[in-house]
Amino acid sequence: MKKWLAIAIVTLAACAVFTGGAFAQSKKTVTIWNYWETPKHQETLARICKDFNASQGKVEVVTKYIPFADFKKQLSIGAAASELPDIVIIDNPDHASYAGMGIFADITDKLASWPDLKQYFAGPLNSCKLDGRLYGIPFGSNCLSLYYNEDMLKAAGVKPPKTWDELKSVALKTTKGNVHGFGISAVQNEEGTFGFLCWLWGSGNTSFQINNPNGIRALALMRDLVKSGAMPKEVINWTQGDTMNQFISGNLAMMVNGPWQVPTMRAQAPNLKWNVVTLPVGAKAASDLGGENFGVVKGDKVDEAVAFLKFAASPAEMKTYINDFGYIASRKDVADGQFANDAVMKVFSAQMASAQPRGPHPRWPEISDALSLAMNESLTGIATPEAAAAKAQKTIDAIVK
Repeated sequence: MKKWLAIAIVTLAACAVFTGGAFAQSKKTVTIWNYWETPKHQETLARICKDFNASQGKVEVVTKYIPFADFKKQLSIGAAASELPDIVIIDNPDHASYAGMGIFADITDKLASWPDLKQYFAGPLNSCKLDGRLYGIPFGSNCLSLYYNEDMLKAAGVKPPKTWDELKSVALKTTKGNVHGFGISAVQNEEGTFGFLCWLWGSGNTSFQINNPNGIRALALMRDLVKSGAMPKEVINWTQGDTMNQFISGNLAMMVNGPWQVPTMRAQAPNLKWNVVTLPVGAKAASDLGGENFGVVKGDKVDEAVAFLKFAASPAEMKTYINDFGYIASRKDVADGQFANDAVMKVFSAQMASAQPRGPHPRWPEISDALSLAMNESLTGIATPEAAAAKAQKTIDAIVK
């Protein structure tokens, strides 16, 4: 009897170890890297992961924040050291570059029978492709428009500018004391390129043209705003988040920024009177197609990563978070129901009609560096717009020709 009891106890213990240990070990951890600096965005992403984790018992998704300025470097270091995450939330113009490096997994076949894929807008979905193959799916889309302080413009007796010439005039008239009339993010990285391209495209050029009268005019517009004092030279150090903070603090009368700032501004500056209009037009209306994609990293957790993507991209889940990010949904069936009662976000939706994708090109980061450097050198006076444009064009031509 005692022998039978001892065997039973050992057997039960073994079962307990198996069910509690081996089963627990079978639960895979999927890590997502992101560069969002806004607390609201971090909180919302964590909540999406929590929703997914609660929906099943095989995968645990966790997030890790990497500062935007370090993001690409960390990806490159991680690739060399075989220490990459399983999913990255990446700026859409960089997607083709990392797919070309072999960092991302080709998930074309894994999503071939997924009916939701047909709901995506062509532009955002194409930013996830290289040579017709799919390496991720869009997270959400956005664009740039012009924010303005209603009280400051009213005090100066001016209205929001509709043209480049009006922009220079209104920016100068609203510059007073410590308040500058206009500001953008002009840091020398992709964020700065993002702030500049709407002017380059608005001149009539493409992403790959700058050394002609149109491109020089775009650089000169930014330089003239700094030379007149209407825009501070410090914009070369400002991220888009910094630019928003300057606007909230009352140091800017106008700024160029995206809809992702709207939730934060409404929460942090509830008494500030501000509004948004479409960007001033040069030769034509133009804005940047921004937003992020989910990139699936090559490895042994591709299936688990795809399972998370399908969950996060489902209409039911997307509707719970896309507005909190200030993004325009990349899915038609979700975007159609957005912003029915939000006049500010409707402006960004209207601006999307003139929004263009950056590049696209597998070596876009190098092209982007040349463009942001041209703006930086022009703004700081290191080079004239003509010299900065010629230097950037030489770099671009060596890449695309």
